[in-house]
Amino acid sequence: MPRKPYGRSEPGLLDLLAAVCAAVRTPLIAAGGIGDAAAALAAREAGAAAVQLGTAFLLTPESGAGGVHRAALRDPRFTSTTVTTAFSGRPARGLTNRFILDHPDAPVGYPAVHHLTTPIRRAAVAQGDPGGVNLWAGTAWRLAEERPAADVVREIGRALA
Repeated sequence: MPRKPYGRSEPGLLDLLAAVCAAVRTPLIAAGGIGDAAAALAAREAGAAAVQLGTAFLLTPESGAGGVHRAALRDPRFTSTTVTTAFSGRPARGLTNRFILDHPDAPVGYPAVHHLTTPIRRAAVAQGDPGGVNLWAGTAWRLAEERPAADVVREIGRALA
């Protein structure tokens, strides 16, 4: 029976990982939707040779995320993420905000789109407006915590040991 991580109805990372691991002999690194030790362990049990976390580090002191971004990651008004090309011209996942919703058909065109939106993003940050800035985040963003990156790594390492 296929696993449905995080209550999603579409195939998730674990379903895809198990299928690919069954089809190939190459070690795979699981990435995407892994935000805590339980998800990392589930990915390893599904066949991943290793796991990669990204969003789990956004609230760590070592992160380069700015204040508007950090606040948005904790803000309950943000309820979903969207893959968009609106900010950079390359597909990337971020918290669904006003700019993403206003530009659903943004073109693929990096770096031109990135350069065109730079003044808009800078102005939004200066005004403290999370609706006009790229708030990059993966699907497990709610699991990110304000703690040192070393603690995140240690927790994941213990789960996978």
